[in-house]
Amino acid sequence: MKALTWHGKRDVRVEDVPDPRIEEPTDAIIRITSTAICGSDLHLYEVLGPYLKPGDVLGHEPMGVVEEVGSGVTRLKKGDRVVVPFNISCGHCWMCERQLYAQCETTQVTAEGKGASLFGYTSLYGSVPGGQAEYLRVPQAQFGPIKIPPTGADERWLYLSDILPTAWQAVKYADTPPGGTLAVFGLGPVGQFSARIGRHLGAGRVIGLDLVPERLEMARRHGIEVLDVSQLDDVPGALIDLVDGRGPDAVIDAVGMEAHGAPVGKIAQAAAGLLPDKLAQPMIDAAGVDRLVVLHAALKAVRRGGTVSISGVYGGEQDPMPLMEMFDRGIQLRMGQCHVRRWVDEIIPLLEGDDDPLGVEDLRTHRLPLAQAPQAYEMFQKKEDGCVKVVLAP
Repeated sequence: MKALTWHGKRDVRVEDVPDPRIEEPTDAIIRITSTAICGSDLHLYEVLGPYLKPGDVLGHEPMGVVEEVGSGVTRLKKGDRVVVPFNISCGHCWMCERQLYAQCETTQVTAEGKGASLFGYTSLYGSVPGGQAEYLRVPQAQFGPIKIPPTGADERWLYLSDILPTAWQAVKYADTPPGGTLAVFGLGPVGQFSARIGRHLGAGRVIGLDLVPERLEMARRHGIEVLDVSQLDDVPGALIDLVDGRGPDAVIDAVGMEAHGAPVGKIAQAAAGLLPDKLAQPMIDAAGVDRLVVLHAALKAVRRGGTVSISGVYGGEQDPMPLMEMFDRGIQLRMGQCHVRRWVDEIIPLLEGDDDPLGVEDLRTHRLPLAQAPQAYEMFQKKEDGCVKVVLAP
């Protein structure tokens, strides 16, 4: 089959790889019909290369049709249409019983000290072949895949794989009081959905911050108040002034480790990337530093007693944090990989009607064949051609 494989920094290729097969009774084989490029895939394109090896298959936002199931999978059958969550969880371990699916103990990568395995996302999370491919082996298929209606556009359902529940969790964790103000740093796909979900769930005011014109315009289309951070000298100060001189009740950081405007962190990440993998991995594990300009801005902008919710991916072990200010101001902090299946039942009713309250059909800016995935990665990373979200068709 054809699949997108990693070969080095900014070097991804569509190649022939062996077809997946049933390896465990709880496996399923899915024929992929749509698969998206996630913002966190760009971390693999740049920063997290030391945890990949040439030929690794990328991608963790897939959906498709069941082709085959193992003997232990009774809830799916050939021909079912499904979305595959990015984290692989069993549904029955101690963590899963508490709906902490991203911490599943059955698939946990204990050797790396990490949580549940993820599709297409480095040795840190199990080196499980990903879904930017024609077919995908799905472990723990007795629980993971989400059955969806047999008809309708893929993009009505595709984002259940990751970014829609990730945004939902970010808003739930932010815990904006009814009628309160929510600020969202970063208007990429997760930020777009976070802003829309924030409004849907009762925030009185939602402010989105970014510097990419197309992202700002997309948010405006959905009634989001926007700030162009490229025009601001003091982003936290501007937010505080804008919201009663006090700041927003809650802030979501939907940016993560590769924020713009953090030259020191960028240099540190680039330096680690120049080392051989055997040297780079321990350096990142022990002394990794993220670009923290957005997170620090979020912590400074939120009102006293407010909440900062982090959905952007971070990987540093030595990140400096303004703990005195956080403590003095009583800031609550929530974060983590999304527990996808925890939120699906709340989200699906919003996808079943014709009204599309979350605007899921107004996110994708580019739909390309899998063969053009390398060009799509480059375009997405460089934010060219108005690119906000890319969906690939195998």
